[in-house]
Amino acid sequence: MYRGSLGVQIGNKHTLKDWGLGWTKITLGFPEAKTYEQDIPGMDGVLDFTESLTGGDVKYKIRTLTLEFETPEQDYYDWGIRISEIANYLAGRKYKIILDNDPDFYYIGRLNVEVEKSDRVEGTLTLSGSVDPYKYEKFSSLENWEWDTFNFRTGIIRNYKDIVVDGTYKLVIPGRRKRIVPVISCNTAIQVSYEGVIYNLSPGKNKVFGICIKEGENILTFSGKATISVDYRGGLL
Repeated sequence: MYRGSLGVQIGNKHTLKDWGLGWTKITLGFPEAKTYEQDIPGMDGVLDFTESLTGGDVKYKIRTLTLEFETPEQDYYDWGIRISEIANYLAGRKYKIILDNDPDFYYIGRLNVEVEKSDRVEGTLTLSGSVDPYKYEKFSSLENWEWDTFNFRTGIIRNYKDIVVDGTYKLVIPGRRKRIVPVISCNTAIQVSYEGVIYNLSPGKNKVFGICIKEGENILTFSGKATISVDYRGGLL
């Protein structure tokens, strides 16, 4: 029997290393956009308010994730114990889910288990459920990178921690698809400019809703004297 050599990290459990389950098939549904339309009499088509109601951004519904595995060679008794272990671990809990073939990102959601075993050898196990529409960078801009898994084609090196500002400092943040308001921490009061608007930051953590990191290049210009950190984690579909 062929058994997949790749697995999935679910919370602190790995399907292959901890349960002997390597996947044979993955199905990841594409998230459906939340659209806002109104049918106007006498007008061709419909009036689409989708972008205008969300500030030019598109919001999405949850997506589905299905993971299929071949069961290891165990008798019904041993396999029943293992299934109980897996089911109790999942049990409706929300976990970070990292696929071995995409180790720089994680999904977040809840998975259920379905199993079918016809004899000691043949059998399948399916984990399925709903996850957030976006996948998120494994490490935030304040966390240390693991270089052994870093993908130089899709990864972005972020180090926005303990930046010393003495005068003016320009921070360039490459944004992902998901729009995110970062948390900016500073040890003393300082000003930051974003898209032509100046904001005053107080000592401690600041969340300024006028500063929303969008897809592409985002420039934050700090003025004053302080040590700052910008907590940002990118998300993409």
